[in-house]
Amino acid sequence: MHILYPERMYADDMVEREVFGSDAKIVMRDAGSLAELAQADREGVEGLMIFRFWAPGEELAKFPNLKAVVRMGVGYDRVDRAWCAANNVLVANVPDYGTMEVADSAMALVLSLRRGIVLYHETQRGPSPAPWTQIETQLIQRMSAQTFGIIGLGRIGTAVALRAKAFGFDVVFFDPLRPNGSDLAIGVRRAKSLEELLAQSDVLSIHTPQTPETINMIGARELALLPRDAIVVNTARGRIIDIDALEAALRSGQLAGAGLDVIPVEPPVEPIPSLLRAYRDREKWLEGRLIICPHSAFHTRHAWDDIRRKSAETMAAALSNAPQNVIAPDSY
Repeated sequence: MHILYPERMYADDMVEREVFGSDAKIVMRDAGSLAELAQADREGVEGLMIFRFWAPGEELAKFPNLKAVVRMGVGYDRVDRAWCAANNVLVANVPDYGTMEVADSAMALVLSLRRGIVLYHETQRGPSPAPWTQIETQLIQRMSAQTFGIIGLGRIGTAVALRAKAFGFDVVFFDPLRPNGSDLAIGVRRAKSLEELLAQSDVLSIHTPQTPETINMIGARELALLPRDAIVVNTARGRIIDIDALEAALRSGQLAGAGLDVIPVEPPVEPIPSLLRAYRDREKWLEGRLIICPHSAFHTRHAWDDIRRKSAETMAAALSNAPQNVIAPDSY
């Protein structure tokens, strides 16, 4: 086996040696992108490990012996799956890492908003804190008085549903790809359409992959369908929500709050979205209503350990003709 890690992530290759065996050729480079790799680094490579890099077909084509690409994470939109399919290159991901962390983070965002934790934190800071009393706001709600809507009942969506149930929410989901009975298995309700879900979701939590069908899935029309004073949490992919429509819904009061672990362009570059600018400038109208994290919902040392070992195991299986976690070219 000849495996390339184009972006150096580890100080040694001890774990990789355990997984791939002593005879494997394991190369770790410190490139800034696939395009920066020398052609000599591409020759003979059978397995390509992708974490932050994008893997377009024109770069993958420069690997003459490529057999498999493993996306070291859950999302696989960074890999040109159509090119891989046309060139008989297997694509796999690591769906079983970070599930607990992302589910916990989604719930933490919901609770921090709905219990006013961030609101009180912000208003009690500084030399002129707010009065030492509660704030009357529709942002703060009892959990059991709300319906918790979930888009996408995969591994993470299911973990979030179970957590939301434990806090007393009435949980409902929309996922056209889940088989009948998925709702019964975990004791939640199923919406037959996205519109039906939105109309009842006091909390909306997004857990669908980014695909051509899900980009801007939640725009101005969809946000207007939510009950007034709803909150939206996104720990999936930034382009699933139209961030300008989200800003407009927050400004109008249609939304009481939002929690984002992801934004459309990461890391943000100028010109940044006006919502992010208002957040950074600490504009008064957003106080306590918006939380933005730097795509960190998955992060624990335990999750990083899982990414490392499970990614290597997935590649070893792919190159041993016993593939797992295979992503089809047309997968959502």
